[in-house]
Amino acid sequence: MGLAIKPSDLYYKYPRKKETRDLPKFSGLPDATPFDRDDLYEVIPMFEAVMNAAGSVDGAVLQGVEELMIYHMPQLLSTREEVYTFLVTAVCDRLGKPYPVGL
Repeated sequence: MGLAIKPSDLYYKYPRKKETRDLPKFSGLPDATPFDRDDLYEVIPMFEAVMNAAGSVDGAVLQGVEELMIYHMPQLLSTREEVYTFLVTAVCDRLGKPYPVGL
């Protein structure tokens, strides 16, 4: 079982879009579903997957992932697969870790 992130673990606040709460969330590659970076129910599963891929449970790393998504991730990245790939490669680069297999 991987890392479980709660809303209180996040540095930034995200809207809760209740109409999408029960829809399937990111569970791995491939996933061409559009990613909503402004939906808490979409953001948490993505951050969990990124943190697990990076092999980290550090809150500072989680905050870095949030900052990458908010301030550095290009708006043209629109699918879950693109967002995941961007975040994992950026975090692994920052931590000096190799990229996970299959990325």
